[in-house]
Amino acid sequence: MRKITSTIGKDKYITKINTLSGHTVTADEPEEQGGMNKGPAPGEYLATALGACTCITMRMYADRKEWDVTAITVTVVYERDRETRTSSFVKEIKIEGNLDAEQTKRILQIGDRCPIHFTLSNPITIESKLVQ
Repeated sequence: MRKITSTIGKDKYITKINTLSGHTVTADEPEEQGGMNKGPAPGEYLATALGACTCITMRMYADRKEWDVTAITVTVVYERDRETRTSSFVKEIKIEGNLDAEQTKRILQIGDRCPIHFTLSNPITIESKLVQ
């Protein structure tokens, strides 16, 4: 089980996030949404997690296979439709290095198997509990 703690005070909408690994980051809303733009919005963190996880998973695979991959860039386009209550992600992936067509196909398949991609592609349950 992983626990991430988010805390908000009276400042609109600045939220301090403490991660399991001891990092502290800030989330906020952009100024046009009433925030102070002191950090990424929550949806940006969601898209960031998908992009970073894809990069890391592909890098691990390339390293294990000893493939000539010098850089991987994943740009995530994230859209929410408030009316239909649906979300979509598009991962635009650039791989730099020297891979043949089969290696490229395989590393793209591996990128789609990263844990965050898996989580977002499958049913998710969310439960809210009031604690004292």
